[in-house]
Amino acid sequence: MSRGRRVVLWRHGQTAWNLERRFQGSTDIELTEAGLAQARRSARLLAGLKPDAVIASDLKRTRATAAELAAVTGLEVSHDETLRETYAGAWQGLTHEEIVERYGDQYAAWKRGEPVRRGGGELETEVADRAAPVIERSVEKLPDDGTLVVVSHGGTIRTSIGRLLGLHPSTWEALGGLSNCCWSVLGESVRGWRLLEHNAGTLPEPVLGDDD
Repeated sequence: MSRGRRVVLWRHGQTAWNLERRFQGSTDIELTEAGLAQARRSARLLAGLKPDAVIASDLKRTRATAAELAAVTGLEVSHDETLRETYAGAWQGLTHEEIVERYGDQYAAWKRGEPVRRGGGELETEVADRAAPVIERSVEKLPDDGTLVVVSHGGTIRTSIGRLLGLHPSTWEALGGLSNCCWSVLGESVRGWRLLEHNAGTLPEPVLGDDD
């Protein structure tokens, strides 16, 4: 019996703006040396899942992260700009403290789950509108027990997971963030996609019990 297809949503490695708590959005920031090391370590682990395909955002930080997985698997990476991080307009380049100081009401509304164009940028639902279909189309090309690795960004991954699981957008914030070079795993079930792992840095363990 096939275990069904899997989607591994892998966040890029560390950047200098991550360390400074600057909102990156679609700004094209490179990995730090530590970020590259994170990508190499994670790639060796993810290779153990024997992925069938890899798709990635076209920004430098995701390209470099995906390249490490390509190096150990021999797979070709397909880059797609629709997997980029949320465009956040005036927020991009600002630190967390600067955003709260200058856009406090907007920030609070976003955290409450309200539809907000942060800095005049994209709504979270618009990010899901562009990213989730790319993931779904890529999955459809896999064998029945195939694995797709999606190399993207924290916000794009969270909104895509929310959309693929059929959750209401106001609840997407309940999905916590991903650490650099950690990943989440979705698996096919008879009722659609199921969240198997979230913000993981080790290979998934089988679920042994009444909820497997």
